Amino acid sequence: MRVSGSGLASFAEALTGKALKPRHAHYVELHDASDQAIDQGLALFFPGPHSFTGEDVLELHGHGGPVVMQMLLRRCVELGARLAEPGEFTRRAFLNDKLDLAQAESVADLIDAGSEAAARSAVRSLSGAFSREIHTLVEGLINLRMLVEATLDFPEEDIDFLEAANARGKLADLQAQLGRVMQTARQGSLLREGMHVVLIGQPNVGKSSLLNALAGDDIAIVTDIAGTTRDTVRELIHIDGVPMHVIDTAGLRETTDQVERIGIERTWAAAEKADMALLLIDSREGITAHDQAILARLPERQPLLYVFNKIDLTGEPAGRSDEHGHPTIYLSAASGLGLAELRAELLKTVGWGGSDAGIYLARERHLTAIRTAADHMATAAQIWQQVELFAEELRIAQEALGSITGEFSADDLLGEIFSRFCIGK
Repeated sequence: MRVSGSGLASFAEALTGKALKPRHAHYVELHDASDQAIDQGLALFFPGPHSFTGEDVLELHGHGGPVVMQMLLRRCVELGARLAEPGEFTRRAFLNDKLDLAQAESVADLIDAGSEAAARSAVRSLSGAFSREIHTLVEGLINLRMLVEATLDFPEEDIDFLEAANARGKLADLQAQLGRVMQTARQGSLLREGMHVVLIGQPNVGKSSLLNALAGDDIAIVTDIAGTTRDTVRELIHIDGVPMHVIDTAGLRETTDQVERIGIERTWAAAEKADMALLLIDSREGITAHDQAILARLPERQPLLYVFNKIDLTGEPAGRSDEHGHPTIYLSAASGLGLAELRAELLKTVGWGGSDAGIYLARERHLTAIRTAADHMATAAQIWQQVELFAEELRIAQEALGSITGEFSADDLLGEIFSRFCIGK
């Protein structure tokens, strides 16, 4: 159990019956209001500001158990404490400058990590790797803004001053650096959020069999009867540490079955929201008019992968090609032939670089902030001779990047972020 606040030395003494030496583990009895022992365990006292939250922190390590914990919680409340809100300890650490906002978010990301790669990347963010990249960019923008402000203060110098200081060159360097950060952040976002991949196609082309093969388990029911899958089936799989939410769907065809029609409607809804689509095709039939009709309804900009299934029945070799204008995989979900090529193509399509080395986790709000900064820096590069507008674009880019680490953050954003933490963090 952890308690954070001010003046906890007397609080700790009332609970343990002794004065605690800072940053030492004490074996103690924990007492209730009538001085009866609640539990035995270890107590550690960290006076602020040298603690996780920057305040006095008391940590209690007991035997646990719901009854004992409730008794101990009740005693702490009697002594003036209250139950923590979700994420309150990390929020206090942020407000007391022990962590920046990106590091604070990485605490939750580390807890929620769904793979070893995601956990390693969250630790990098927690150690400040992402924040250091952002701080370097912000410092570069500040220095560039100083040059521009000097030009505004001495208008007779005007453009010549910026040219002599190589303002355009400095901005180009910052844009290149921001591009590298964006690429790494995208990789980190993949590890954190994963990709939603929808399996679509006509009935009985092997969508459910492919889901089972990718998952390594019998997730979906498979029969030779067309229309067996009548609703979407979702499964989270990991390919080289990258999470992918694979969605099996009802076969797309004209039907009078009301239940199947609802499943087909959900199929189209899933296809609209997915990050990429896999169109499964029976290799014995090839691309039919029905397949063409399915293709016509898919979102135009959605990444698409053709998958010719059942090559075990046609004798075609497993592999990859581009013969249909889209990446195409030939495989057999039943035998496993071609699955390795499919996994590799999925990673390539989503833009995975092949390794989590040096990657830090990033959230969608981080990517949005980086894109905003990149857009305004690009505008600044085009209008650099209009000094006042040039300065304003640089200011907006700096604020966008500063929002990542919390230098420019609204209270409602902080409330949204920390509300998603678990109790006790």
